[in-house]
Amino acid sequence: MAKLRGLVLVGVLGAVLFTASPAFAEPVRPAAVSVTVAHASVALVPVQTTPDPGPVLDPAQTDKANTEKTKNKLIAGVVAVALLGIVIWGRRIRSKKAKSS
Repeated sequence: MAKLRGLVLVGVLGAVLFTASPAFAEPVRPAAVSVTVAHASVALVPVQTTPDPGPVLDPAQTDKANTEKTKNKLIAGVVAVALLGIVIWGRRIRSKKAKSS
């Protein structure tokens, strides 16, 4: 158990140090830029009054996608329950063998 705790601690510490930004980075100094404008012309841009149309959703495709998603979730749930059953069954067998020894 102590080894597992140590591994978890090292893993968390490594993840924090890997994602942290360096503390000793030099600050970025912006360069001084001067811009002079000789000619400035104003161009009128027409304003769009109608908004762009958004995506069109077909209810038949939406229903089909929802049924596929539900089917995938059901399959994943059945597999998860089966694996949980195998784990529980295996632990029960192991505990019976340990008691008989």
